[in-house]
Amino acid sequence: MQKIQMNKGQQGFTLIELMIVVAIIGILAAVAIPAYQDYTARAQAAEAAQLLAGLKTPVVEHYNTNGQIPDKTALGNATFSGQYVQKIEFATDTYTATFKGVGSVSEKLAGKTVAMQFVTASNSFTYTCDGTMDSAIQPKICN
Repeated sequence: MQKIQMNKGQQGFTLIELMIVVAIIGILAAVAIPAYQDYTARAQAAEAAQLLAGLKTPVVEHYNTNGQIPDKTALGNATFSGQYVQKIEFATDTYTATFKGVGSVSEKLAGKTVAMQFVTASNSFTYTCDGTMDSAIQPKICN
């Protein structure tokens, strides 16, 4: 009878080693997924800031030429919606971008707003964000 001797170096991983690896991957995923969701929401929130910033020059030009703050119709071919922004509305001296609903944007942004107000005394702009919008995802203009 011949004895077959097994090489101890080639047995593979033990169950406990595999369980430790799975636990580490689970912990990493628990940290990474919320961070990625915040990153995605911040990227989507930046669209509102970009669309509102595109209105600055036409607003100032119209005000300097006509002496009044323009409504949306006076801004010509400006963009008033985007992939994540449902609409930009005008009221008095404020332009408000409203995000689309859940499914189109992060649920942290759904229905939230970013507003740009034109200050005629200084030909400058101030921004405000929806009070319920998480400060971690607000565009930098709101901070």
